[in-house]
Amino acid sequence: MSAIPRYRPFGGPALFSAGFRPFFFGGAIWAAIAVPLWLALYRGALVLPTALPPTVWHAHELIYGYGGAIVAGFLLTAIPNWTGRMPLQGVPLIALFVTWCAGRIAVLLSGAVGPLAAAAVDLAFPAAFTLAVAREIVTGRNWHNLAVVLGLALIGVGNALVHLEAVGAAQTADLGNRLGIAILLNLIAVIGGRIVPSFTGNWLRKTKPEALVPKSSDALDKGALMVIAVGVLGWAFVPDGALTPFGLIAAGLAAGIRLVRWRGLATLAEPLLFVLHVGYAWLAAGLLLFGANALYPLLLPSAGLHALTTGAIGTMTLAVMTRASLGHTGRDLHAGAGSTAIYVLVTAAAVLRVLAPSLPVYGDEAMTASGAAWAGAFLLFAVLYGPLLSRPRA
Repeated sequence: MSAIPRYRPFGGPALFSAGFRPFFFGGAIWAAIAVPLWLALYRGALVLPTALPPTVWHAHELIYGYGGAIVAGFLLTAIPNWTGRMPLQGVPLIALFVTWCAGRIAVLLSGAVGPLAAAAVDLAFPAAFTLAVAREIVTGRNWHNLAVVLGLALIGVGNALVHLEAVGAAQTADLGNRLGIAILLNLIAVIGGRIVPSFTGNWLRKTKPEALVPKSSDALDKGALMVIAVGVLGWAFVPDGALTPFGLIAAGLAAGIRLVRWRGLATLAEPLLFVLHVGYAWLAAGLLLFGANALYPLLLPSAGLHALTTGAIGTMTLAVMTRASLGHTGRDLHAGAGSTAIYVLVTAAAVLRVLAPSLPVYGDEAMTASGAAWAGAFLLFAVLYGPLLSRPRA
């Protein structure tokens, strides 16, 4: 069973009383800013003082900037449940969050401050966070979750590979960004495989006692996880390999099989729960589209990639952010009209981004609309959930 986290008395700002609070809020603000900046760069309306090429900066900041913040917020909240140890609060949490913020500024201004200095500042956050997580898991003897440390270390490696190209040491930026995406997708597969069927089963037992509960954590489920890991890591390291499309298709089928067993359609009445299934559905659909499109190109290659990033990563992270923010601030686990609007906006952003490059007419307009929907989803999260995150638990 999970341990119950204990919190030290904390008289400082409530925003820094738990890890999910600053990182979910800061990550949402950065996601809402970074995409409009990218669209302005893409259209030639803006030049940023970064040493990274525009497309590399765009990918890096959504993977390692936004993605890094949300992973930190989730794990800083989950690990005390796993270990029973005190959560990170107060000055150490503020220091970690400021380190993440400094990384965003350093990468943005890397053309001015120098790529080597920017790399040192940006890489300080994943290094410090990985060490903090490793200490908690090892001290708490939570060996079951030791693989999380490996995942975080690989995120740091991917980030470093992007900076290696920025300083002129190697042509590794694309590999670094692919590795970051692959690790985030694996985290969605692993953690989603724990929380989606668990939350669904709990909700069904409470609201529909006669319904069948989801199936998970058996040999088929573990085998599917391995197939997903091999498929996405194969793409990260050998994107043009002859077998890579087949690995992606197999991974998509494995994710789809898991999803079908979780009884997502039975949760339609509760958007807060159903959106978790939607996020995982994007994972399955994105992998299938990415692999199939490599064999028989029907859409541009970016279609499958954005189904996985905007769709799977964007939807699943917002689903976790809203649910965790409600639950850990003492609110009812129910999605109101505002939260449902967040889910609709991020879904619209994903659909439009997948289709936009292949539209013969209005493709640019669709891409702009996708960026606006993405920014709107995260701004709405900041507006609706910012007050909850900055106030003491109800």
